[in-house]
Amino acid sequence: MTDNQADYLATTRESWTAVAEAYAEESRSALDFKPFGRAMLGVFAELVDGPVVDVGCGPGNTTEHLHRLGLEVFGVDLAPGMVEVARRAYPHLSFEVGTMTALDLPPGDLGGILAWYSIVNIPLGDLPRVFAEFHRVLAPGGHVLLGFQVRTELRHVTHGFGSEISLDFHRHPPEAVTGLLGEAGFAVLAQLLREPDRQEHSHQAHILARKR
Repeated sequence: MTDNQADYLATTRESWTAVAEAYAEESRSALDFKPFGRAMLGVFAELVDGPVVDVGCGPGNTTEHLHRLGLEVFGVDLAPGMVEVARRAYPHLSFEVGTMTALDLPPGDLGGILAWYSIVNIPLGDLPRVFAEFHRVLAPGGHVLLGFQVRTELRHVTHGFGSEISLDFHRHPPEAVTGLLGEAGFAVLAQLLREPDRQEHSHQAHILARKR
């Protein structure tokens, strides 16, 4: 791990922990108003065969959604505060502290990986490392579903959810993400690009891929 990677992981961990309670309260019902997102999650749930990890699970809302769709799912998040909130909200599920840049999981053990708006804190230059980890822990034919905002510029946030924070939000171009997935050994199965809704300021992308 480079010094730069350690720095942004540390600030991301600290910032999301600081806002965990407030973010959980605001986002609890977010999927209720995202029909396209629910549709892609439903397709993912139909295709997956085996256990699923929700990386960057935050307060566990989407992890619980996949559980309700019938998947064997657990969550991993960089921020201990988020994991604490998720464990309290969904005690029937498992949540652990960890990072998608170096997953503490055996190779070829998973049927699916969900990264639902969690690669937004990862610089584009580090996505190859992340996708290599996804490829390592997935079984052959395993699926990955990504959700993220679409732009090219970096947005740095210093205040949010009532707290002082330091978070970089990277809005990745979909063509760059699909290219990196291909280089990591994935075949892209579907892409959804949708217009922003009333609460959003950028287009949204969902990409579904399978390990070759």
